[in-house]
Amino acid sequence: MRDRLIVGLDLPSVAEAERAVATLGDAANFYKIGYQLAFAGGLELARDLARDGKKVFLDLKLLDIDNTVAKGVESVLKLGVTMLTIHAYPRAMRAAVSAARGSDLTLLAVTVLTSMDDADMVDAGYEYDPHTLVLKRSEQALAAGMGGIVCSAAEAAAVRKIVGPDMAVVTPGIRPKGADKGDQKRVMTPADALVAGASHLVVARPIVGADDRAAAARAILEEMKTAA
Repeated sequence: MRDRLIVGLDLPSVAEAERAVATLGDAANFYKIGYQLAFAGGLELARDLARDGKKVFLDLKLLDIDNTVAKGVESVLKLGVTMLTIHAYPRAMRAAVSAARGSDLTLLAVTVLTSMDDADMVDAGYEYDPHTLVLKRSEQALAAGMGGIVCSAAEAAAVRKIVGPDMAVVTPGIRPKGADKGDQKRVMTPADALVAGASHLVVARPIVGADDRAAAARAILEEMKTAA
């Protein structure tokens, strides 16, 4: 289960992230580095963690013209990370897949952020509700040759039916029983997310914000085991 639990290092500095990794010890083996940490020196940390045998999910949500996406992916390949997110726009995904071909990097298509609900979709100018757009983008990601999907656990079962058993289905917005939702709107417990079809769970604040991070991570691993 440790390789299915991705701990979000949503922290403001590399020093704090390194302390989090140290205090987690063998309770975690897979870490997410997003914007906050990446822009504070986290890309070098990603390289270091990978060299130390840790798995790293680089959550940069690339989206740009085809050539820029491809060159970005080529640079990320040199870090040795395990996963990288791309916004699920067909051209961007195809460019990323072409750039990563022959490597072990798993490219993940970001469908709809877990902080968005129906009203947010309307405000952003989309004609689809979150569920419908997630499924549409999952179909496009499959066609583009992506390695996985990022979606809320609420859509995991429907996405799994589209992408089949082999693609990764990575679900943020995971909250242990009794945890505060924070700014997430489409959340699910660890066990329920796995039952729904998620392959990996992303958990940040319930672990890195805990007084005892290792204990919090182990508690979530125990919750995950109940889905087996």
